[in-house]
Amino acid sequence: MSRVAKKPVEWPKGVEVSMADGLLKTKGPRGELVLSVNNEVVVEVSDAEAVIFARSGSKFSRAMAGTTRALIGNMVTGVSEGFERKLELRGVGYRTSCQGKNLNLTLGFSHPVNYEIPEGIKIETPSQTEIVVSGIDKQRVGQVAAEIRSFRPPEPYKGKGVRYADERVVMKEAKKK
Repeated sequence: MSRVAKKPVEWPKGVEVSMADGLLKTKGPRGELVLSVNNEVVVEVSDAEAVIFARSGSKFSRAMAGTTRALIGNMVTGVSEGFERKLELRGVGYRTSCQGKNLNLTLGFSHPVNYEIPEGIKIETPSQTEIVVSGIDKQRVGQVAAEIRSFRPPEPYKGKGVRYADERVVMKEAKKK
C-alpha cells in the first residue's frame, strides 16, 4: 500500500467532510469543494478523519490511494485556510493592475495583456510589480499563476519577466568576443 495513503486525513473544527455516491464533499468556512473518487479507492469517513484504502493490490490502485489521500488533504486545507501563490514582475516598465474581473499587465509588448480572472480565484495587486493569486482549489490557483507567468517567463540574460516570488532564475553570462 502507498505510504502516503496510510496516514489518515484529519480536519479542524468547522470543516465537514461527507461521502455519497462516489463523491466526496468538503465544506468549510471558505467554501465547498467536490471530488469524484476513483473506483479503485475506498474512502471511509468518520467524525474527524478519513481513511483511504486501495480496493485491490494492483499498482494502479495503490497509486490512486496515495493520490486520493493527497487530493483530500488539499481540499481540507483549501476550505479551511486557502492557498495563495505570489508572482513578481521584473523589468523596466513592467507593471500590473487589477480592474474588476480583469488583470491588466504591461510586459514590454506593443500591447497591454488583459487576463480575465476565472471564477473562484481572487487576484490582488499590493504594488505595481506584485500579484497575489488566492483561492480554495490548489490546482486552480497554481494553474492561474502558471498562465500569468507564461505571458512573459523570466529570461536568463537580464532576468526580466514574470516569476514566482520564491523562484530563483539562473543567469547566463553574456556572449564573449
